[in-house]
Amino acid sequence: MPDLLDLSIAEAREGLDNGDFSAKEYTESHLKEIESANKALNAFILETPEKALEMAAKSDDRMAKGETGLLEGIPLGIKDLFCTDGVRTTACSHILDGFEPPYESTVTENLWNAGAVMLGKLNLDEFAMGSSNETSHYGEVVNPWRRDGDEAKLVPGGSSGGSASAVAAHLCAAATATDTGGSIRQPAAFTGTVGLKPTYGRVSRWGTIAFASSLDQAGPITRTVEDAALMLQVMASHDPKDTTSVDVAVPDYRKEMEGKVKGMTLGIPKEYRVDGLSEEIEALWQQGIEWYKDAGAKIVEVSLPHTKYALPAYYIVAPAEASSNLARYDGVKYGLRVEGDSIDGMYENTRAEGFGAEVKRRILMGTYVLSAGYYDAYYLKAQKVRTRIKQDFDEAFKNVDVMLTPTTPSPAFAMGEKSGDPLEMYLNDIFTVTVNMAGLPGISVPAGMSKSGLPLGLQLIGKPFDEGTLLKAGQVIEQAAGELPKPTKWWA
Repeated sequence: MPDLLDLSIAEAREGLDNGDFSAKEYTESHLKEIESANKALNAFILETPEKALEMAAKSDDRMAKGETGLLEGIPLGIKDLFCTDGVRTTACSHILDGFEPPYESTVTENLWNAGAVMLGKLNLDEFAMGSSNETSHYGEVVNPWRRDGDEAKLVPGGSSGGSASAVAAHLCAAATATDTGGSIRQPAAFTGTVGLKPTYGRVSRWGTIAFASSLDQAGPITRTVEDAALMLQVMASHDPKDTTSVDVAVPDYRKEMEGKVKGMTLGIPKEYRVDGLSEEIEALWQQGIEWYKDAGAKIVEVSLPHTKYALPAYYIVAPAEASSNLARYDGVKYGLRVEGDSIDGMYENTRAEGFGAEVKRRILMGTYVLSAGYYDAYYLKAQKVRTRIKQDFDEAFKNVDVMLTPTTPSPAFAMGEKSGDPLEMYLNDIFTVTVNMAGLPGISVPAGMSKSGLPLGLQLIGKPFDEGTLLKAGQVIEQAAGELPKPTKWWA
């Protein structure tokens, strides 16, 4: 029998259907791995072994009766931004200490209905605000990868660092994640995993703790492109409880991945050739272009002239929406409460103690740009820039099917290397934020290794609700890059 931890979701489903192993055995193998690895990686902040084994047993019962869901018996990690009925959900913030939702998010409900098993809740940057997973109340997540000949702890990227680290270290078969400015794709690139950010409105946001409501979108982190298709198939749905959920039928993504990319037109945005782009990222990008040429795709240069304004506009829009969304955390109804000498004092004390430094920074930024006298100069102008960015993509997509760019400007960096400089940290999102600003789907696929022995990813950007083409194109990178190394188990 192969090592159960190394199986893709597609392979595991086949093994379960053939009776090669049970859902209980498959789940137990992951629980055992979490027990031995999580102390070093800190990917899970809450393990739910009893719940996992109970769910696996029910999967075995259903399979014995011939009732099989698309993810039957597949053990998943759940980012601690998705509300789970009766299971602590905190967004990795002190202010939500002890909160146990009395309801299930639509995403997790879809997963459980498809037979998936919950292993526990995964670490993230507090309220999903960060690019390195160093801002969590429960401590930073460690990347399972290390530089060659160097024992320095590396960041897994953020905010979905726990999801990416757990999938890369084989602690779960796949994980849920969210992407507001690159928080699925950037950690996927840093950990050698596949990260898919769907079109805005493709996956319900109901029951997912909000950061920036017009940008947030849930998606999967997996080890293969096919697994990303399987996860999205289940996560995506129209949800009347979410007014931004789009009523578009969910296609069979694996079927849409079939066929060749020959004849497809691939766009290369010239504005993504930014100053200071490292030679190895530039070389990887060029290698990706050659792979598509070899596969029969037509390569054309496209222009996205407002790209240079995307990052500053994003860091106005996102904090403004965060400032509004986080106003509900006041110590009254749930979570942390720190008493004061008045109701205002209680609010102040609770928020001062409950929110971390990065969250406070973004709330202050957001409150400032929404304040009287500054709303037109900052927020309104940023929204106009956002419209221009969307128009750039609309124009470019008249002539191309997908676009190819780097995912990140560098491989994973060491802890503390950039956390002291917020601007330097924000620049990690330079290739990913445009996708969120325009509401488009994007995927990061492992494409190669850096000189220091770390994984690097390439990003594909697709047309709205055309995730099938995006996944088909993603397979080209996956197949051309071949099987990349796995991280050495230094934590064992």
